[in-house]
Amino acid sequence: MELSGLIAYLVFFISIAGIYALLSLGLNVQWGYTGLFNIGVAGFFAVGAYTSAILTTGPSPNHLGGFGWPVVLALPVSGLLAGLAAYLIGLPTLRLKEDYLAIASIGIAETLRLVLKNEAWLTNGVRGIPGIPRPLAGLVPGRYDAWVFAAGVVAVVAISYLLVERGIRSPWGRVLRAIREDDAVAAAVGKDVFRHRMEALVLGSTIMGVAGALYASFTKFISPDAFMPWNATFLVWVGLILGGSGNNRGAVLGAVLLWAIWSGSDALADALPAALSARAAALRMVLIGVLLEVVLLWRPQGVLGEERQVSRLALEPGPSGLPARSAPARSHNSRHSRQV
Repeated sequence: MELSGLIAYLVFFISIAGIYALLSLGLNVQWGYTGLFNIGVAGFFAVGAYTSAILTTGPSPNHLGGFGWPVVLALPVSGLLAGLAAYLIGLPTLRLKEDYLAIASIGIAETLRLVLKNEAWLTNGVRGIPGIPRPLAGLVPGRYDAWVFAAGVVAVVAISYLLVERGIRSPWGRVLRAIREDDAVAAAVGKDVFRHRMEALVLGSTIMGVAGALYASFTKFISPDAFMPWNATFLVWVGLILGGSGNNRGAVLGAVLLWAIWSGSDALADALPAALSARAAALRMVLIGVLLEVVLLWRPQGVLGEERQVSRLALEPGPSGLPARSAPARSHNSRHSRQV
């Protein structure tokens, strides 16, 4: 591969890995820190993508649109609408057992995909929405457009990571972990379990919506087939499990590793005989599945895993000069681990 082609692929890799890192961060807020079993990531991803596409494209007789918004303005609106969708889903489900959220999220995600596929007046149906602009379109020379977009994705990932990390290390984040470990105990000490779960669900889904908006600008074309469960939900879960649930650095690392493996499988497909090259897509999924099994057996907490956290009060010296408490912190209790 020539140097120019290698650089172009590197820019592509940074963009797509960054988008999936955002999805993984959002899922980590929900599952890694709060224990919310969301298997409808594709739905919130699609809400963000289609919202951005409709707001930023020009007039078209084939679908709703013509607003011509700048992508920078469409990003937060896309995230907010995805968060609103999460709020509406959470109202009837978060007071019930965790399984109900899983059932509702995957059911609504599939229903939404079918709506996007069949309501041609809104989304142009299976033909999709083309001509989605990139940020700063027309202001940046075409040959640098992909570079600027990749830099923008990295900036959004960095900002999201810092905001989530700050929230998780605050008292609010400690309440989320307490709810994950034992919601009955958290409620017994006066914490509003429903409100904190709702906040985690909405925050995570908002990040997923922003990722969807970036994805729409990245591909410049979206259709319902881009939001199938295997690539918009399953791969996000694999990346989070691979990197380490309950660790924001692990969530980002998992997305990068996942796409490194995906890219490596392309090279493997090129090396296969012609008779097998047509089956490269199936072999890629087998490779990812085997990798997931290896990680779960060898390092079930992921490459990084959740950091142990001990209260500073437990480390303050007591009357004898020794720490007041010396009990080790746990990254996950058995309840959360069994759910994985």
